[in-house]
Amino acid sequence: MHIPESMLQGSICPVTAVIGAVGVVAACHFAGKVQEKPTASRFGAVAALIFAGQMMNFPIMHGTSGHLLGGVLASSMLGTPFGVLAMTVVVAIQSLVFADGGVSALGANILNMAFIGTGAGGLLRSALADKLRGNAGKLVATAVSAWMSVVLAAFAVAVQLAVDGQIAFFEVVPAMLGTHSLIGLGEAAITLAGCALVSETTVAGNARGKVAIPFVTALLVALLLSPFASGLPDGLEWVAKNYGFLHESAPVFVTPLADYSVPLIGNEALSTGLAGAVGVLLTFALASMILRGVVAFSSRRTIP
Repeated sequence: MHIPESMLQGSICPVTAVIGAVGVVAACHFAGKVQEKPTASRFGAVAALIFAGQMMNFPIMHGTSGHLLGGVLASSMLGTPFGVLAMTVVVAIQSLVFADGGVSALGANILNMAFIGTGAGGLLRSALADKLRGNAGKLVATAVSAWMSVVLAAFAVAVQLAVDGQIAFFEVVPAMLGTHSLIGLGEAAITLAGCALVSETTVAGNARGKVAIPFVTALLVALLLSPFASGLPDGLEWVAKNYGFLHESAPVFVTPLADYSVPLIGNEALSTGLAGAVGVLLTFALASMILRGVVAFSSRRTIP
């Protein structure tokens, strides 16, 4: 789902960058109005969990793979505005530190994954949960909205590629939706499992558990499991390769842990695991710091 460097060109990149910047400001505004805010540590731990989850590609069909988007998972744990902000932090770190998603396409990736995948997905989950009563209704709402979050984000990517002239609209839409409809099934299953892992009943009355469970899970996934993730191309890369718009290009700048690897470490599994662990720690620290800033700023604004 991460659009790489050079896949989008022309005016669409600055347009999506502006939309992304405006969206971040709006998310901060709405987050400031929320009465019950997550703690900085909880926010950082959930962001770290999303980061680690996105490292775990799983095979689906025809030599392609998918990975967790995590938008509905983030919004269900943090609330929609904070989920959007957490996903924004994750996408930015992936691009600037790990070269996962182009810098020029960062605005588009934030738009697709944070505002559509997380924002629209979270709002859809809330709306469905209000209509579907009971625990079973919440599970259905979570699964359906998680699947829809991937499909909607994939449709947004398809529109951007068509507008940019990379591929005809009526070619890219069925290709992206067909592939990501299957990936969405994995998204729904992982989201349900993640919500169960850190549900309110699991950590009820345990403030430390609300932080420790997602953080420790993220660290274990990144360090121990990510080296075994599928190496097959993800849905977007597979579509781009098959339709001839996958272009190799030099990065805008050299990132320190490009391709989730640590320089000078020859063992691939160890290199990937260590890079993932660094990413978890960095995401936790940066997200926690950003939330403290958002809360402090919103508190000053509300002082009469």
